[in-house]
Amino acid sequence: MSHEIDAILLEDAKLNLDELARSCQVSRKWIIERVEWGLLLDEDSIASDPATWIFDSRSFIRIKRIIAIERDFEGNPELAGLVADLLEEIEFLRARLRASELNED
Repeated sequence: MSHEIDAILLEDAKLNLDELARSCQVSRKWIIERVEWGLLLDEDSIASDPATWIFDSRSFIRIKRIIAIERDFEGNPELAGLVADLLEEIEFLRARLRASELNED
């Protein structure tokens, strides 16, 4: 009995809409709605055909966060996007602080 494992390095991930939806266990429609609301991708991408969208590892992590926030706090998508933005900013600032502390040593 063989088990197939489908895995890629997250850093190298380049996923299309269907692959991302399958990986995050959400529908295509769910992702399209979040893109249209400006929670994923940039404005240039929003105007293009969803079949051409390419998502990276940051998008994957962001979607997983938004899913968790919407589920755990029964938050609407806009609120989940705002919380995801704040969490990302905190992570960025902590990384900068650690880097500056290392440079001082």
